[in-house]
Amino acid sequence: MSVELVTSFYQAFSRRDAEGMVACYADDVRFSDPVFTDLHGERAKDMWRMLCERGKDLEITFRDVKVDGDRGSAHWEAHYTFGATGKRVHNVIDASFVFADGRIAEHVDSFDLRRWSGMALGVTGKLFGWAPFLQNAIRKNGAKALDAWSAKRAR
Repeated sequence: MSVELVTSFYQAFSRRDAEGMVACYADDVRFSDPVFTDLHGERAKDMWRMLCERGKDLEITFRDVKVDGDRGSAHWEAHYTFGATGKRVHNVIDASFVFADGRIAEHVDSFDLRRWSGMALGVTGKLFGWAPFLQNAIRKNGAKALDAWSAKRAR
């Protein structure tokens, strides 16, 4: 069941079908990655809604979906244009999952934020992608974008 659940999640993502993705999540899901470090419930779901809506040229591939009991993992890659700079990004991500009651209860994506910032931000990211000040600014801007998107959606 859970292999199918993770596969459904990424198939929906590859179609930019955010509602198909969030249907795979538990109501109180917890999500984390190097940019969005601690999202819960609707906020986690809104992140995917925002990314699918904004990702006009987003291309997703996934592989190596594995499940062992209530835990799972997958490898996925995203190709897209980062809207703030217009630069092309190829992000390589490893995901881990915890399942409960037939849904994804916890989802953690891991990727190299330094590598990502070099692609997304250009020279600044290449020079300072390792630096806590830049990584914190990336997180702050991500949270700000999600807040603005969620507020707009709520209207």
